[in-house]
Amino acid sequence: MPGPAGGRQEAASAADDAMDGGAQQSGIRDPPGVGSVEQEGDVGEGPPATDLRRSQPLFIHSTSRTVSEEEPRASSLPNIPNPFPELCSPSNSPILSSLPGGQGPPREGACHLVKVFSEDGSCRSLEVSAGTTARQLCEMLVQRTHALHDHSWALVELHQHLALERCLEDHESVVEVQSAWPLGADSRFVFRKNFAKYELFKSSAQSLFPEVMVSSCLEANKSMAHSELIQNFLNSGSCPEVQGFLQLREASRKVWKRFYFSLRRSGLYYSTKGTSKDPRHLQYFADLTESNIYYVTQGKKHYGTPTEFGFCIKPYKVRSGVKGLKLLCSEDEQSRTCWMAAFRLFKYGMQLYRNYQQAQARLSQHPWITPTPLKKTTHRYSLPAACQSSPLSAAIHRTQPWFHGRISREDTQQLIGRQGLVDGVFLVRESQRNPKGFVLSLCHLQKVKHYLILPSEEEGQLYFTMDDGQTRFADLIQLVEFHQINRGILPCKLRHYCTCVAL
Repeated sequence: MPGPAGGRQEAASAADDAMDGGAQQSGIRDPPGVGSVEQEGDVGEGPPATDLRRSQPLFIHSTSRTVSEEEPRASSLPNIPNPFPELCSPSNSPILSSLPGGQGPPREGACHLVKVFSEDGSCRSLEVSAGTTARQLCEMLVQRTHALHDHSWALVELHQHLALERCLEDHESVVEVQSAWPLGADSRFVFRKNFAKYELFKSSAQSLFPEVMVSSCLEANKSMAHSELIQNFLNSGSCPEVQGFLQLREASRKVWKRFYFSLRRSGLYYSTKGTSKDPRHLQYFADLTESNIYYVTQGKKHYGTPTEFGFCIKPYKVRSGVKGLKLLCSEDEQSRTCWMAAFRLFKYGMQLYRNYQQAQARLSQHPWITPTPLKKTTHRYSLPAACQSSPLSAAIHRTQPWFHGRISREDTQQLIGRQGLVDGVFLVRESQRNPKGFVLSLCHLQKVKHYLILPSEEEGQLYFTMDDGQTRFADLIQLVEFHQINRGILPCKLRHYCTCVAL
């Protein structure tokens, strides 16, 4: 009996002959190779040979001869071009290359989906191009929410899992910032006011940069105007050093130590020996050109900061996690504001000043968005004698954007802090201690102060006062408008009201 290999080859030959010759009669004898298969079937190891030919397919094993015969047939087919080459090339495929979470750089000309949140938790998704800037996106949101158009609206990058946030500059690409976020991270854009965004070009040099932090500049230029001083900061050749003590968290341990830092054109350094500036004692700390600067919102809870005035230097290469973050903490808000303003000037330079000039130009093109200046009066009493109060005066303030209802004292301070610790930022809320009273919360010298507003009634007329009836107002709207042009008992006038919009 032939071997198994010989039997398989002969069975394959027989199958080829059967396919070429058509159906065979049952009386014709098969070759010996096939007969051997039938003899094996008679033993009882399988069905009879007749059943195998008539009712079951005959499996033909592939051989080298079959492959050689099939090759000419495949090569003889016409060459049809692929109508969808981008589906076979991951580098050009919009499906295979556009991964969620911003994997890879944004493609020019493509539309990207950006989700923006407001401070009340509402959100809106917008389709933008790859080159859309933060200022352009803010203008789109202002138009869709019908908000008052001014340059104080800003887009904030918020990393909730790291308790970090920063305000995007007007020229930054929104899609590029979003593409750097890690997958699955709790990161988002927040649309809100930021009155301190360009305050560094408005406030005095002494209030923004204390003398102890930039003494070399202020001593040599005491008679220099603030605008000229800012130009010196923007000039790469004459930028002074910013110096001061900061708390530094060591990378290996959760311990904070106090070091003397110096900000120079080449980067940020700290001294290992007191306040010495000797090159032997200066330790390189960070390169600001390859990093972003963030505020730490809940430093004591997340990082154990000594104070609540923490900030963080986050290198571009650090995409997720705490590892790689350079955590710092200042002693007060004025020191932190100075460091953050200096970081922005050092990193963006003249581009930051051009953003401010463009914002001022937009205001001049639309003069109707600026508040109309009112005539200042020295008369303390804002109500004429014949003015009568009405039931509407007790509730008309609820329609105003500066009224925030029943909000706590802690939430008020956080809201004003997020929208900018600038002199004159305010809001009005209901008093938690006095059921019938209200509270005017006002920022002055980077601190939030609270003034109680009490309702009173005299001869059947209802009025509101903050100074035991010496200055009386028919309603809260009149009280706010009066202090927008008169300081009164307040340390400064009311300039900017905190507001939140629903997206």
